[in-house]
Amino acid sequence: MSENPATVAKCLRLGAGFAQADWDWIVAQFATLDARLATFDADSTELELSVKDRESRGQRVTLECWIAGRQKIVTTSAEEDLRAALHDARDDMRRKLNDSKTRQEPRNNKHLRVTTPPGESASVEELAAATTDER
Repeated sequence: MSENPATVAKCLRLGAGFAQADWDWIVAQFATLDARLATFDADSTELELSVKDRESRGQRVTLECWIAGRQKIVTTSAEEDLRAALHDARDDMRRKLNDSKTRQEPRNNKHLRVTTPPGESASVEELAAATTDER
């Protein structure tokens, strides 16, 4: 866990279509993202929320997330109701953050995982051989 955990309040920038007056309301809507973001450092995490054609039929909400060492994650929603669009983008972001985290954990990546029985430790030579064999 990070010493400076990321939260929506620390990392969110409001882009086109939103005013500073929307800040508290949006942070409250995105509060459920805090638990997922907390595993990342606030200094290396950025979120940006924007809306195109706000409160019109063609409204499009975009939520972007940059975390150091990872690919940018983008979610969008074309829901006509602004609250529904924010919730849609937020929920999709939470899923994508979970997927990103899962892909980088050793148990899901055979290249990061070392298979050694519990209680035993692998030697440097065994680890090197395992890496060579996988290529």
